[in-house]
Amino acid sequence: MGKCSSSSSPLRLFFLLSLLVLHFTFAQSDLVISKVDRKIDLTSHIVRSISTLKVENVGPGVVSEVLFAIPNMQAKNLANMKSMYSEGKGKGSSVDLPIALVNPEGMPAELTFYSVALPKGLEQGKSLTFSVLAIYTHSLTPFPEEITQADVQLVVYQDTAYFLSPYAVKVQTLSIMLPSGRVESYTKHPNGKLVESEIKYGPFDNLPAFSYSPVIVHFENNQPFAVAQELVREIEISHWGNVQVTEHYNLVHGGARNKGGFSRLDYQARPSIRGASSFRHLVARLPPRAHSVYYRDEIGNISTSHLWGDSRKMQLEIEPRYPMLGGWRTSFTTGYGLPLEDFLFEKEGNRFLNITFGCPMDEVLIDNLIVKAMFCLKGQKKYMFPPHFLQSNGMR
Repeated sequence: MGKCSSSSSPLRLFFLLSLLVLHFTFAQSDLVISKVDRKIDLTSHIVRSISTLKVENVGPGVVSEVLFAIPNMQAKNLANMKSMYSEGKGKGSSVDLPIALVNPEGMPAELTFYSVALPKGLEQGKSLTFSVLAIYTHSLTPFPEEITQADVQLVVYQDTAYFLSPYAVKVQTLSIMLPSGRVESYTKHPNGKLVESEIKYGPFDNLPAFSYSPVIVHFENNQPFAVAQELVREIEISHWGNVQVTEHYNLVHGGARNKGGFSRLDYQARPSIRGASSFRHLVARLPPRAHSVYYRDEIGNISTSHLWGDSRKMQLEIEPRYPMLGGWRTSFTTGYGLPLEDFLFEKEGNRFLNITFGCPMDEVLIDNLIVKAMFCLKGQKKYMFPPHFLQSNGMR
């Protein structure tokens, strides 16, 4: 099996050429990162990165924001970003910090910047600790791109061992969590080691702004690479007391493509070996009082589904008509009804629907989400959707 070399990183040349310019631009920055701990979760096909930063104001001015830099090759796959600040040690004290896409002057086009607004101005000599969660899609590349039914799936992930920041960093660490301990190769570093299913880098001390050290990990990941290339959610609200939700999925296994045919006999006899990277089940988390649940495709009703739950939760487990191997596709529809009184409220003559618009299925990546809301109005009252909510969620 081929190995991956860290010298192939497309960002190395850029950073070598622009390091002096970037360092000069931020040489007078009032901020220093005293400590940053990064944890990157690669246990599924959706990459989750959380960075906990302690920032310190070493200048005379008051600082109200912190810049967060991401290479464009990662930013194009950014699905969500969230910043959290803990006001105290007790539960329920976490506060979300506003994040905005910004374009600072003098910065290279190869980087994308986000601004994290601090809860209050940071004065000279003061420090603050907060976290930034970033979720990425399509960031694991199958290598090789094609495998047989008997092969495990190997993927490649690229990042940097150093925290890419426009500020100097005093101390930092990086932890990469993998689904198993089988690692084909990873970028070696004097301060790096593999411990079971976790790769640890650091601590690194006193690194200047925009320090960069490429990291490539080639590892086994047989988790379901379920990708809904399109999901159409239809929400029909009736004044007769019901909300009907219908979901149309066009699903593909987004991992390494299957080659060499498929043996159902081998799969049924040894599914963990003859189809390790395939998936047969998906789980949808429905609202607690969902009823009249169905699962079907263009042929008709599909009986391979299970529904269970209680007063607090409801889960629907579905099984496609055939195992999903790399590159294989399927289309199906699910639907259920909900009590209207659980999701509709009225204020100042307007009615508002409080319902989840996203996909209810665990670890399913949605490339294109279309939400259709249909209303059966009674009288002159209208149902209102905040325009900023629809725009921020990219729905149409």
